[in-house]
Amino acid sequence: MAGRRRASKHGVVVLCLLLASLVACGGRPTATGTAEADVQHVLDRRAAAVLDRDKAAMAETGTASWFDNVSAVPLASWSYKVTAVHRTGATATADAELRYQVRGYDQAPATVARTLDLSLDAADQWYVVGEKPAGKASQLLWDQGKVAVVRGRHSIVLGVGQSGERLHSFADLADHAVPAVSDAWGTRWSRHVVVLVPKSLEGMAGLLGSPASWYRGIAAVTTGETGAPAQAPADRIIVNPDAYGLLGTVGRQVVLTHETTHVATRADTTAATPLWLSEGYADWVGYRDTGRTPAEAAPELGEAVSAGRMPAALPTDADFGFDGSTSGLAVSYESGWMACRMIADRWGEAKLGEFYRAVGTHKKRPGAVEEAMAQVLDTDLKTFTTDWQEYLRSQLG
Repeated sequence: MAGRRRASKHGVVVLCLLLASLVACGGRPTATGTAEADVQHVLDRRAAAVLDRDKAAMAETGTASWFDNVSAVPLASWSYKVTAVHRTGATATADAELRYQVRGYDQAPATVARTLDLSLDAADQWYVVGEKPAGKASQLLWDQGKVAVVRGRHSIVLGVGQSGERLHSFADLADHAVPAVSDAWGTRWSRHVVVLVPKSLEGMAGLLGSPASWYRGIAAVTTGETGAPAQAPADRIIVNPDAYGLLGTVGRQVVLTHETTHVATRADTTAATPLWLSEGYADWVGYRDTGRTPAEAAPELGEAVSAGRMPAALPTDADFGFDGSTSGLAVSYESGWMACRMIADRWGEAKLGEFYRAVGTHKKRPGAVEEAMAQVLDTDLKTFTTDWQEYLRSQLG
């Protein structure tokens, strides 16, 4: 019996050594394994509190500083997935993915990376002491303050630091934009938009996770995945309230219609679609019913053409970088718009939409535009470029 006990004891020692990375000899999980499971449990409770609008339950999991900020947002889902826990004694930092859906607008959860700071309370339970965007991840609107919600016929507008009157004005613009885009593009898209209106330019930059200087002269930006399937989170139209305030009535409508066009065309916009086409088409829809002439809508390009600085080619994607010169960016947008306007004038509006979709059917950029031009417009890129330059002279020279 003694021999057996010694062998059994020896076997236990060996087994403990083999499993040392997973469990301690007493059967207790390691700190990392326990922490991840415990933190996930806390975040599950936290998510349920958000969906139930239960502030007391939220407070039991930790800080609730932003709980009221999101209370007006209609949420269909909210969940966390812990991806890593970095523990130091009684404190820890957790990396997690937050997945949430805006009810009636998101067909699938939007996913954002979050960092949570935690500590152990007196009952040896994890307690959230802070939650913020992870690393270079973008902020969520409720990170910036209490969100107000305004609903339109075809839109939902979420704002921070804005009056109800101003948020209603964005809903009105969006509600006009949606039918206008459907009239040009067709109705096979969601036909509703989500508009985010932060308090300032800095707030816009925070939502985009980029420097504010990139967007100083940009009135709005649309975020979303190119070639997105039907089951995807809704695009967000993010407004720069500082730049928007400088626009006139027509300009404001053109911008919202432009951004709404990006929402409508998202599924047909792929890696093969050049920016001159996607931005040019959005501008074409934006200006379509305004009566604005090329001279009025393309002043920077008109000045260049009149001065003999005719563009040698259609703009490249790099020409649309927000970190370049304002005038150069304007020329790129106006060049793309004039190219799409020429197609609509010479081949018809239906052909313009057909051309856009044909380009997007390709998986890669090389050859996409050329093939679509040959198939839909019965021309080639060299001839198209020459025709476009002549069109610029006739319209802007």
